[in-house]
Parts: sequence; structure tokens; C-alpha cells
Amino acid sequence: MPVNPIPDGYHTVTPYLVTPKLPQLMDFLKRAFGATERYSMPGPNGAIAHAEMQVGDSILMMGQPQGESQATHSMLYLYVPDMDATYKKAIAAGGVSVREPSDQMYGDRNGAVKDPAGNEWWIATHKEDVSPQEMERRMAQHHPVESRA
Repeated sequence: MPVNPIPDGYHTVTPYLVTPKLPQLMDFLKRAFGATERYSMPGPNGAIAHAEMQVGDSILMMGQPQGESQATHSMLYLYVPDMDATYKKAIAAGGVSVREPSDQMYGDRNGAVKDPAGNEWWIATHKEDVSPQEMERRMAQHHPVESRA
């Protein structure tokens, strides 16, 4: 029987986070976004070699730096039904505000927090479908091009 080239439950692109603060990150994801731990594989010296958590319909892979791998910071965009409530929950879970919630000209309401590992989570709720023409009009209104004389 042939094997599916993309495992069930995964998407074409799956973020992989590497941080020495993996236990703190996993706890933050559970408390801030209701993430569930799919599994965790112990590595040498008590480190977590590999873990997977599910946030909504997405899977995040993560691990602690080992050998050649280095810690990196990422920026992730997370769509949720109520971004204001999720933003507050993320702050209560130990996130640090990067940007207060506000409505954006492209139709999303978003705000951002930094997790204990230094990753930025841009939390959003899509509120309005905006056509490319309307987006251009709004952009010109917010950022008028200076006349050249």
C-alpha cells in the first residue's frame, strides 16, 4: 500500500521552532492558544530532541538546539475566531505585547505578542474581505505619495 507523501494531519508547510526554552514555549502554547501536545521525544542530557504540538488545525514541530542546529526566532501569523480574547490570554500566559490589537486596512484585526522563546505571534481575526482595488485605495489614503516637483 502506498504511503501518503504528506502525513495525515499535516499541511504542506509545517513550522519548526528551535529554542533552548522549549519546555517554557510548550507551556505557553498550551496556556495561550489551547495547544495540545502530540508527543515529545527525549534527547541526550534531558533535552527534548523533538516535540509536536497542535494549535487549531496546524501542527508545530519543535526541538532544543543539538549538534549543528541553532536556536532561531520566528514570526507566526495565527488566525483565531476572537483575536482580542486570544491576545489577552497570550499576555496572561506570559507573552509580552509587541503590538496592541487594532483593525488593519487589509481586513484583519490583529495584535502581536512575543513568547518566552522570543518568537512573535501575530494573532488575527479576519473581519472583512477587501478587493485589490479597495486595498490600493486604502493604502493611498493612509500613505499618500508625495508629489515630485
